[in-house]
Amino acid sequence: MALFNLNINGKTQEIDVDPNTPMLWVLRDHLKLVGTKYGCGIAQCGACTVHLGNNAVRSCQLPVSSIGEEKVTTIEGLSENGDHPVQKAWLEVDVPQCGYCQAGQIMTAAALLEKNPNPSDSEIETAMNGNICRCGTYIRIKKAVKMAAGAAANS
Repeated sequence: MALFNLNINGKTQEIDVDPNTPMLWVLRDHLKLVGTKYGCGIAQCGACTVHLGNNAVRSCQLPVSSIGEEKVTTIEGLSENGDHPVQKAWLEVDVPQCGYCQAGQIMTAAALLEKNPNPSDSEIETAMNGNICRCGTYIRIKKAVKMAAGAAANS
């Protein structure tokens, strides 16, 4: 076991875990931040996506020992009231069906828009590729990302 001081959603959290513990399990089991989902466990589906700094990363394969001083943002920390432009667009376009992939999808889209506030269709598809939606709402996901880009540009 080792002691880690992590910046999670803007707050310092002290965690005593094995250094190889995946960040997903630190979030879910130790910090009770359960918005980040376990999907495949091999970083292929995107359900476990969080932000490490400004980058979308798969937390199921990210050892806690690799975090260092980087800030970690989960779906719970994306906005206080669910009013991030991506979250608002998600609801407006009615993206969720089962909802399981939504946190990972939203975190990936938010990271994309942070880096590229006006992405093309092809840039959206490239960024979102690998975030699997079991319900197949990919057309609505793309529409919501474009809507969020427009909302962010107009605010």
